[in-house]
Amino acid sequence: MANCGEFQEQVRQLGNLIGQFDHLPDGPQKTACRELVQLLMDVHGAGLERIMEIVFESGSSGTELIDKLGQDSIAGSLLLLYSLHPDDMETRVQKAMQRMKPRLRKLACTAELVSADAGVVEVRLTTTGHSCGSSSKDLKAIVEDCVYELAPDVVSLEILGLEEPSPTGFVTLESLLSHSLAAAAPHAQSLHAEAAD
Repeated sequence: MANCGEFQEQVRQLGNLIGQFDHLPDGPQKTACRELVQLLMDVHGAGLERIMEIVFESGSSGTELIDKLGQDSIAGSLLLLYSLHPDDMETRVQKAMQRMKPRLRKLACTAELVSADAGVVEVRLTTTGHSCGSSSKDLKAIVEDCVYELAPDVVSLEILGLEEPSPTGFVTLESLLSHSLAAAAPHAQSLHAEAAD
């Protein structure tokens, strides 16, 4: 059985192959391959939909099972692929927001869902105090990972409040060293020139 990482890698490979397929010249073989893939999708989709109906019809335990399938990263992704996921996109984005809270809290940051409409999601990040050396890149990665894991069907994700903070007057040791070395360089060149004379 594939784990989540293997499954995501298979999905990436599938996307790459589809991209390569789209660049092939049109012809009867390409048309036949496209029809084959569509037929497989239709057959699998119909089978999965019927499985979901049977599970749902089994009562409250079936509803709980459907919710559990929706929360599973592999089964949930498959249900999304066939538009059978029990949660709509906004609900899944809300769950992603809850999931990222502890990770962001450790970095002195909070996240707020501004909007989630028609596949377009806006999240606002606010840092509180010192963020323990976390960069905008780290915070962005956390938000993207959480949102795209639970809502890979998001079309656009905009993260507000990620502007790098302006300098606070603190000067790093590296910048001091590089500045002093740069300032010393012309002096050293003049000493070499005098020694040569």
